[in-house]
Amino acid sequence: MTPRAALADKGYDASANRAVARARGIAPAIPYKVTAKNPPIFFPKALYRGRARIEQTVGKLKRFKRIALRCEKTAKSFGSFVALALSFILIKSVHTT
Repeated sequence: MTPRAALADKGYDASANRAVARARGIAPAIPYKVTAKNPPIFFPKALYRGRARIEQTVGKLKRFKRIALRCEKTAKSFGSFVALALSFILIKSVHTT
């Protein structure tokens, strides 16, 4: 399955990265650096906000010691613990008052 968009930070601001993504049919959402010579007029801000959500979720996920230290031996059991931790994160976000 091919992704529809590539979300990256300014560290990946290179025309080669954008060209490779476009060649594969992926829309790059990479912000340009302040020193860019020809920055584009349009930038998908709404799409780029999704990157912040992903990073916040990964940060919350790393608070779980078992997941941060990769205590599980098999990929199946590690995936199960990741799913369990994500369900705890989801439940906590829904039931916050």
